[in-house]
Amino acid sequence: MANILVVDDEMGIRELLSEILGDEGHVVQLAENAQQARAARQEAKPDLVLLDIWMPDTDGVTLLKEWQRDGLLNMPVIMMSGHATIDTAVEATRIGALNFLEKPIALQKLLKAVQQGLTRTPEPVRPAAPAMRVMNTEPVSTTTNSFENRSFNAATAAPAAPVNQFASLSFDLPLREARDAFERIYFEYHLHRESGSMTRVAEKTGLERTHLYRKLKQLGVESVKFAKRGE
Repeated sequence: MANILVVDDEMGIRELLSEILGDEGHVVQLAENAQQARAARQEAKPDLVLLDIWMPDTDGVTLLKEWQRDGLLNMPVIMMSGHATIDTAVEATRIGALNFLEKPIALQKLLKAVQQGLTRTPEPVRPAAPAMRVMNTEPVSTTTNSFENRSFNAATAAPAAPVNQFASLSFDLPLREARDAFERIYFEYHLHRESGSMTRVAEKTGLERTHLYRKLKQLGVESVKFAKRGE
């Protein structure tokens, strides 16, 4: 059983979520705006927050930024919206939101997101991963421009040949930074291999195109850099 705060300006949404989560054995608090959400977060210390993006007084993204700025984002937050753009969803994720649910929310997606949120501890938002230097124990040829002997910044590097770049990851990085760096290399590899074709990359990675675009933008990977010239 968990203490869950539902923040939404629509009474029907609040009541529906309260009923569903209550049937699952959770204790549910309701807030219809950011002011009530601030008070509920301070008093009850919820284990998880379901936060609507579009609200009349203060929108959910602004409230999320406020909690992050004040060091209050120590619980998982799942954003909800029926009108949010991909950019808004990506911004909320960068600030520290754990997940994003699009309205109308399917029951199974809601329960799965809540379960995942309650089993994970939110990680503090960190700056972008620093440049990493590849450690190579084998002799480096002086006649070739060896990738393994250069500094590599996964967010800004020019397209590289499909080589084993994963050896460049440093195990000294915090988990979130290492994961982001891994994902950048992973998607850059597939973009290079498929000559920038988003359709083929989506098939290879098993992602829907919308999710793929969102992920690339979140990671700062520009697919156009990997497209063949003249295409």
